[in-house]
Amino acid sequence: MPLNRTLHRIDADAPGTTTELTIFEIGPGDAGQKVYLQAALHADEQPGIMAIHHLLPLIEAADARGELRAKFTIVPMVNPLGMNQRLFGDHVGRYDFRSGTNFNRRWPDLFAAVGQAVAPRLTDDAEANVRTIRAAVREWLAGQRPQTAMQKLRHLVMTQAYDADYVLDLHCDNEALVHLFVTPESMAELTELADHMGSVAQLTAEDSGGGSFDEVWPSLWTRLRAAHPDKPIPFSARAATLEYRGQPDVFDAIGKKDAAGLFAFFQAKGLIAGAPPAVESAPAPLPLSATEMLRVDKAGLLAYRVELGEHVEKGQPVADLIALDGPGAFTERTPILAGTAGRVISRNQSKFVVPGDSIAKIVGTEPLPGREGYLLED
Repeated sequence: MPLNRTLHRIDADAPGTTTELTIFEIGPGDAGQKVYLQAALHADEQPGIMAIHHLLPLIEAADARGELRAKFTIVPMVNPLGMNQRLFGDHVGRYDFRSGTNFNRRWPDLFAAVGQAVAPRLTDDAEANVRTIRAAVREWLAGQRPQTAMQKLRHLVMTQAYDADYVLDLHCDNEALVHLFVTPESMAELTELADHMGSVAQLTAEDSGGGSFDEVWPSLWTRLRAAHPDKPIPFSARAATLEYRGQPDVFDAIGKKDAAGLFAFFQAKGLIAGAPPAVESAPAPLPLSATEMLRVDKAGLLAYRVELGEHVEKGQPVADLIALDGPGAFTERTPILAGTAGRVISRNQSKFVVPGDSIAKIVGTEPLPGREGYLLED
């Protein structure tokens, strides 16, 4: 089908206020696979919007040539609520103002929601089991009654994504190189995504502890497979968070490159006809528990000693923290030392930091002591 644009109105919490979510759909109606793609769930992270801006005409042209082999559902700006969060001229966009919830945390646990209902309906037919599981999620969603604006937005998004074979969530960091957050089982089928993105690190975790959007979908299938080893349940939701550099990196040239990488990935998986260009292989995946979120324990002004992409050794100074109060204010510098050896893939754009702020991600190879449970930055 040609590119179809749908506007969905979401009633906000204050009387007389609404917002709109734009959803694009394209691809054969009888396609055997579906791709769901969204950007700006953290509304202050907009490189993904630019990438989708350049991806849409590529996919539309491929459709005109009869090359689409999957149905695509694309949401270029998935969080209009967060886009409206401007505070004294600054865009916020990461947390729901009403609940304080991070827009990319505490998404519903689908295994808890449908696991028991699905169990007696599973058979020895793998394809039938996929249909049964997706039908159970659809039924559960149909029974929900979202109340707040954020709940309504999440419910709408989930109704679009629940039956997708690929779920790609486009984000960015503060200042960073391209990288991926992904579950291990998804990673096994997304190596081409890392390759064509030019990703420098694939950080894997079965459960990073935050209930993030990209883990909702594969977690359901992984846990059902573990709970019912005697039933054929194909892994049917590959998902990832795509971190497209840093917040300022919103430029046409970069967006075109990222769109071309996504298009090539779709070709590599047979979702769009054609041969993708040859690219270098991305690094092997590493456990997220081996990545240090290097933090400061007091306020100060950062003076970095290393650049993005540099390899550091354990105990090496990554930055100095210039004191801003006390006896050593404006004269003393305290080195902030790496707690592991690895590659620096992100830094802080803001150089004024307060206690607890993360100032760098250092991708190591071995899980770090104490890195368990909640593995994310916030």
